[in-house]
Order: sequence, then C-alpha cells, then structure tokens
Amino acid sequence: MKEQIWTQIEAVRQQSPLVHSITNYVVMNNTANALLAVGASPIMAHAHPEMADMVSIAGALVINIGTLDEYWVKSMMLAIEQANVSGKPWVLDPVGAGATLYRDEVLQQILVQKPSIIRGNASEILALANKNTTQTKGVDSTNASTDAVLAAKQLNEEFGSVVCISGAIDIIVGQGKIIKLSNGHPLMAKVTGMGCTATALTGAFVAVNPQGQFWASVSAMALMGVAGQIAANLAKGPASLQLHFLDTLYQLTQQDFLQYIQVDEYE
Repeated sequence: MKEQIWTQIEAVRQQSPLVHSITNYVVMNNTANALLAVGASPIMAHAHPEMADMVSIAGALVINIGTLDEYWVKSMMLAIEQANVSGKPWVLDPVGAGATLYRDEVLQQILVQKPSIIRGNASEILALANKNTTQTKGVDSTNASTDAVLAAKQLNEEFGSVVCISGAIDIIVGQGKIIKLSNGHPLMAKVTGMGCTATALTGAFVAVNPQGQFWASVSAMALMGVAGQIAANLAKGPASLQLHFLDTLYQLTQQDFLQYIQVDEYE
C-alpha cells in the first residue's frame, strides 16, 4: 500500500497536472504554492465567460466555498456543469458547513451535482449529512474525525463521492473501503488554510488518476500528513512551518516517505 501511494506521488511530479481551483481569498497563495511544490500547475479563475474553457483544459476542478458570494457561486456552478459534461473529476471543500443558512443552501446545490471527492473536517462532514448536533465554530472542527465516519458513509452512499475526513487522524471512505492515516502534527492547525491545501493537493492527485478517486484521496492526504510532520520537526513555530512544509513537498524522497507514513485500514 505504501509503495502504491508513492507511485502516485511520482505520477503527479511527472505529469504536472493543471488544477483549476475556485477557492477562497484567504488561501489562494498557499494552495498555489503547494500545488507547484508537488509538481502540479495551479490556475484560479472565476470569470463566468471562461469557466467552460478553463475546466476543459484542466485535469481536475477544486471547489472551495470558504469566501462565498453570489458571483463566485455562479462561477462554481458553471465550472461544475462543465466538469460533469466533460467527465473531469472535481473535489468539494465544504468550508464552514453548518455555520450559516446561506452556506448550507449553496452546499445543497453543489452536492446534488455529485462531487468526485468531498474533503472536510469532521464538523463539516457531519453538517453535510445533517448529523451535526453541536454548534459549529466557524470553519474549525469541534469534532474528532472518528465522530464523522458514519456521516461519511452516508454521503458516499447517497452521492457516490469518496469522502475524506481530515483531523488528527485522516479517514478516507469510499469504494467499500476505509483507510486511516496517522501522520501530521498539531502545529499544522496554527497555519491558516492547511485543510484547503489538502483539498488542492487532492485535486492534483485525482487529475492524474481520475478513475482512482479513493486512492487519489489517500495519496494526497498521506503526502500532506508526512510533509507536515517532517516540517513540524524542523520548525520553530507556524511561520517556519509554512516554509519547511513547502520545501518538504518539493524535496521529499521515497525513503523518507516510507519511513514516516502511517497508513492502516480503519476498524
């Protein structure tokens, strides 16, 4: 399994997929740099007249609802329509699901279009499945990833999407399998947009493996966790973590990856 994941990391580096992200203002620079560091090519366009053309040339589409407004929502829907028409995989990051009525209404419009992959924290996954009984804390999770496994299974069954629950343990649900990844570091939570970066990387991996959405998700989250863990060991705080994280994504070797990766079937 570990070698299979590394093969996909190498595929991203070799194929340099173009990832079209309709994402939020807060994370654009972070996610673009992370995509470049893993070998992918980012583009972030929002104008309605070019949505169809942009999705047509991209390997995958990433939809991140972090900073919603009406214009961007239409951009998202146009891009999703083109992705579905052209058979391109697309990834949904339901940032802040459950925080506001408007956010939840937009997510319901998006969900019925059946994302290839959904990646969110536990509270967001629970909110998508209408199972979050606690008050949400903005875009932060108030639940552990293990709390959302049943909700992830429900979303997988209802929409056919592979569902990734990120947290101290990352859990990926889909294709009759559940995998857990136990890498990463608590310091990563002190850097804004790390979850959004994970979603962007997922877009790169599914672009090179459009039919293997489950393993694309596992591979992206494995790389994210290992790079974060190595970076945290070198960092003195959140600022230096960002620097070391990008460098690790760029320089990571197979030997180091296989030494650090902790991946198992979820029981």
